[in-house]
Amino acid sequence: MQRRTLLGGLAISLAGYLVWGKPAWALGGTLPEVGQPAPDFSLPSLDNRRVSLSDYRGRWVVLYFYPKDFTSGCTLEARRFQADWPEYQKRGVQILGVSADSVDSHRQFCDKEGLTFPLLADTDGAVSRAYGSWLGFISLRHTFIIDPDGIIRARFVKVNPAIHSQEVLATLDALGVTG
Repeated sequence: MQRRTLLGGLAISLAGYLVWGKPAWALGGTLPEVGQPAPDFSLPSLDNRRVSLSDYRGRWVVLYFYPKDFTSGCTLEARRFQADWPEYQKRGVQILGVSADSVDSHRQFCDKEGLTFPLLADTDGAVSRAYGSWLGFISLRHTFIIDPDGIIRARFVKVNPAIHSQEVLATLDALGVTG
């Protein structure tokens, strides 16, 4: 039997993100396929500067979507990415975090947790929808590895925040992205 919790009036299965009998990402758009171009976007960062995926052409990008600043799972995931940040930098990989939280919330979250990679504010969920990562009011915990040509090379849809950064690094190693 799957364990369920009530979140915003929706029954969400913690074991697979089921909503109304469908995978939750099915409600938030279609997940882009591995091997396809990553949808471009432009979102505000902490300093209200617009950041676009195309700004990182020529570099590998880890684009991760997460539900909410300051929540336990999201904090753990961000801390793990930050702890491994030197490994990403050695490989020339840029991490970009995306949630529906505001620029102010992201700024406070980065200050509190000492995060040094950009968090982007997708307050209307448009980018999360483009990546099949939207649940009506929050982003789902999905990650995409995007190559220097803007092609999705890996995606993660069932993310365990405690080990996810290490999974991403292992996948980058398998893709030949070493430092």
